[in-house]
Amino acid sequence: MLVYGDTNSTLAGALAASKLHIPVFHVEAGLRSYNKLMPEEQNRVLTDHVSNLLLCPTQTAVNNLKKEGITEGVINTGDIMYDVVLRNIEISQSRYSNGVWLDELRKENEKIPSLTEKEYYLATIHRAENTDDHKKLFEIFASFEKMDKPVILPIHPRTGKLIEKLDIKLNNVTLINPVGYLMMLYLTANAYMVVTDSGGLQKEAYFLKTPCTTLRDQTEWVETLENGWNVLSAINMDEILNTVTRELECLQHPQPMLFGDGKSAEHICNAILKGAK
Repeated sequence: MLVYGDTNSTLAGALAASKLHIPVFHVEAGLRSYNKLMPEEQNRVLTDHVSNLLLCPTQTAVNNLKKEGITEGVINTGDIMYDVVLRNIEISQSRYSNGVWLDELRKENEKIPSLTEKEYYLATIHRAENTDDHKKLFEIFASFEKMDKPVILPIHPRTGKLIEKLDIKLNNVTLINPVGYLMMLYLTANAYMVVTDSGGLQKEAYFLKTPCTTLRDQTEWVETLENGWNVLSAINMDEILNTVTRELECLQHPQPMLFGDGKSAEHICNAILKGAK
């Protein structure tokens, strides 16, 4: 049974296979935020402890497993999301450059203002820890309204319902419907900064060399914090604004190769084939 990541279905598949004595191979093993209140943390820890082959995206993940006494079947394959970004970013840039991205977005929302690359923030908010705490949600949107550049926000259904229910007024924020992967890559690569509570988007911002502010107290992707490419922010308006307006010294530093060589799919396949013999 091959399972990926830290969703409820990941844990369900891992547990079902384990009870049937079917080997479990976990892609993206070893991640830890050390916040056991997070459903994702519960899922990833339990999945790792019933897995036979632990396919880690980074050396940090390997080290995390070692701390928990898991050393057999552990392989650093690199991050498969990095493979995907490398294979799709040129397609994305080719498809949506020269203003095509704005034309596409305006097909669904004609009120989208004129925007230019590197002159907007790309934001996503969806985690229950932020959306279900109305005080936090108000702080987040209050900070968005005071930012020095427009904010583009692909809206999660949960967040959208709360904006309407709580009557949150938006002037500097442009809500757009969820977009496809290639468009999201383009928006991420061409943003001045990403502001998010998403784990995956933190990484994609890092891969695309776009600075990121993460609206959480911790991240499972600690590698993205190196050299300030990603900075965590507490959920209050002053802290968020201070973080997003920081000096972007990260742009002066080359990124270390912390997520593999872009061939993790090949390494994962080889590990599985070797383990199956």
